[in-house]
Amino acid sequence: MELQLYNTMSRRKETFQPIHPPEVGLYTCGPTVYNYAHVGNLRTYIFSDILKRVLLYNGLEVKHVMNITDVGHLTGDRDMGEDKLEKGARREGKSAWEIAEHYTQAFKKDIARLHIMDPTIWCKATETIEDQIALIKALEEKGYTYRTRDGIYFNTAKFDGYTRLSHQDLAFLQEGARVEKNPEKRNPTDFALWKYSPEGVQRQMEWASPWGVGFPGWHIECSAMSMKFLGEKLDIHCGGTDHIDVHHTNEIAQSEAATGRKFFNFWMHGAFLIIAGGKKMAKSEGNFLTLDAVIEACKIEPLAYRYAAFQTHYRKPMEYSEEAMMAAQNGLQHVRNQVRTLLDSASPSKVDAAYQEKFLQAINNDLNMPQAMAVVQDLLKSDLAPDIKLATVFDFDRVLGLDLQSAAAGQTLPEEIQALADARLTARKEKQWALSDQLRDQIQSLGYAVQDTPQGMKVFKP
Repeated sequence: MELQLYNTMSRRKETFQPIHPPEVGLYTCGPTVYNYAHVGNLRTYIFSDILKRVLLYNGLEVKHVMNITDVGHLTGDRDMGEDKLEKGARREGKSAWEIAEHYTQAFKKDIARLHIMDPTIWCKATETIEDQIALIKALEEKGYTYRTRDGIYFNTAKFDGYTRLSHQDLAFLQEGARVEKNPEKRNPTDFALWKYSPEGVQRQMEWASPWGVGFPGWHIECSAMSMKFLGEKLDIHCGGTDHIDVHHTNEIAQSEAATGRKFFNFWMHGAFLIIAGGKKMAKSEGNFLTLDAVIEACKIEPLAYRYAAFQTHYRKPMEYSEEAMMAAQNGLQHVRNQVRTLLDSASPSKVDAAYQEKFLQAINNDLNMPQAMAVVQDLLKSDLAPDIKLATVFDFDRVLGLDLQSAAAGQTLPEEIQALADARLTARKEKQWALSDQLRDQIQSLGYAVQDTPQGMKVFKP
């Protein structure tokens, strides 16, 4: 069955074929590690995780590269303002290196809790400075760069088709770029490849280069890293829709100018998470929520947020509310309970081919997760034998990433709850029914469910 993916470049769904099958080169724009990721950011990483899992489900091999932006991302999109890492260091009274490491680890913790698979390769901007310098030198040799008092810039007027990804009118894009004006730029859309350290100021993160001591611009790192680690396998590049107009547009321009070759076949973008009033969630707006904040406010577990993301197609804005998060927690628990009930009477056997085809049709239709979840619910309500239902839903979970098998089969209980459960088992063996009921009520008052089944007592977090 063909895998159809929406390509931002062509603005239509296309049949995906890897450049060098069966391996797929996938590049995901990673975090700028100056603050915690918010749940809007994390929605984008759930989308790219589903993409990766769908590729794997289709029998492909995925070489996945994700960058860590730990230098060079300025507070203004058009290379104005200060480095976000340096600003974060002042905010917290730490070094820029400490800030980068702290928020890198926080990001990795968040994606682990959301069952987002690690990339094949993590790469940091600060560890590929020489590669970035080499790419800038190639652009310089081909006449695409010029110097200003604050750095080396890419001349966008020399690159034909600069806006072919954004599909914007160049005049409109240039007008937007004038908001952050640099009088030395030849064109408003020109962007920095290398920035000099300010005169008389020693930055925490700076390197020697052929043009002077300084640091790379934000955009150059992704071009250098993707070409270094993926080589000829530039299949899919993905990120948020906010990267289309500037970051990814600039990546294409500098990469193709340097190599003379096409830079990635597919460009895929996830839509924003929006909050009340229709505004996107963003650090710059001061309206962002971390995963921990959502868990605390809504009394949900991390995977409930992953489940919530499945209810909206990745190319449509997803609306955040506490009610929606709590509904997702209930929906996730309902699926687990259905699987748990099946496990009470059966073990997984073989996957049902008809339902697998329906599921594949959904996910291969541009990662249509709402449709895929409808197939899951239809399967669990069907008249299929329990052993086949189990095998099939566990097969689907290779894409869902909800870990249904272990979540349904049992949980590691806290010592206090386990002690009460053991005491209740003893009471039931000794036919002390009043004590058994008392212990059941005590367990339930602590937030756990108790089920007496033909296979024995089950205690779990609902």
